[in-house]
Amino acid sequence: MTKAVRIHAYGGPEALVYEDVDVPAPGPGEVRLNQTVAGVNFLDIYHRAGTHFANLTPPAVPGVEAVGIVESVGDGVTHVKVGDKAAYPLTAGGYAETRLIPGSDVVKVPDGIDDKVLAATFMKGLTVGHMLNDLTTFKKGDFILWHAAAGGVGMIGCEWAKHLGLNVIGTVSTEEKAERAKAAGCDHPIIYTKENFAERVHEITDGTLCQAVFDGVGADTWLDSLKCVKPYGVCASFGLASGPLPPMGFAEIPSEAFVTRASVAAVSKTRDAYEKSSASFFEILKQGVLTPRIEHELPLKDAAEAHRRLESRQTTGSLILIP
Repeated sequence: MTKAVRIHAYGGPEALVYEDVDVPAPGPGEVRLNQTVAGVNFLDIYHRAGTHFANLTPPAVPGVEAVGIVESVGDGVTHVKVGDKAAYPLTAGGYAETRLIPGSDVVKVPDGIDDKVLAATFMKGLTVGHMLNDLTTFKKGDFILWHAAAGGVGMIGCEWAKHLGLNVIGTVSTEEKAERAKAAGCDHPIIYTKENFAERVHEITDGTLCQAVFDGVGADTWLDSLKCVKPYGVCASFGLASGPLPPMGFAEIPSEAFVTRASVAAVSKTRDAYEKSSASFFEILKQGVLTPRIEHELPLKDAAEAHRRLESRQTTGSLILIP
């Protein structure tokens, strides 16, 4: 037997139960992973609560991101072997000491990358890399808008965008978070609790607007986000922290702009894309472009407390769980 955190019914943080589970030997195509660190993401909250992208059916183990050591492999698994460090960004079951996972869902981690740093950043980093590398093209000096710029994804986005030579505008809720965003490379933090961010974007860009807007907030920001995109730019929704997107008609879409929903799932649909995107992120980590900020490190049994802290929207970095 091993320990895991499971939900037996959808609910609040109290629905997360720390208990014994049985993990069998891997079958064909599977990997048994002895996990060292698990990340905590908003997607885990959606899974626990049964909202938004709720595709986890109780009883089940939430958590979609972790790092560990390959303990054993089933027939047909060749890209990782026993003893390799492996990670994954989007497969539920992460809140566990040991788990089975489809071999196709894990990627081998090269030497020189810390387990805690990777667990705190892998899903976020693949998401950021997908948006900056795949959704549109940039030239140096282009403006982008990143919502929740002082959050875990936002700070990675600001740092990576500055590495690409972009002018970064970011929304935050407080003066303290504005300073954090600045430290991560945000050129123009906007405190949205004090000023209208769409109006400020017009002022900052002299009316040229943004080549890209990356919106992980959802209900509270989306319609104004659409007002910030320049012709042939893109407005991408990648999260719903404040709730589902509001109803939107065709008339709300900016003229000659593109609207999309970005997901890390897009980079893991094929092995080639998964390996390429992972390698790109690993290289960014190795280059020291990012300064991963692990704000909370909690034992696995305290997963409910991790969810409370994340849902409070008072965090400014990443949360991890140690099995």
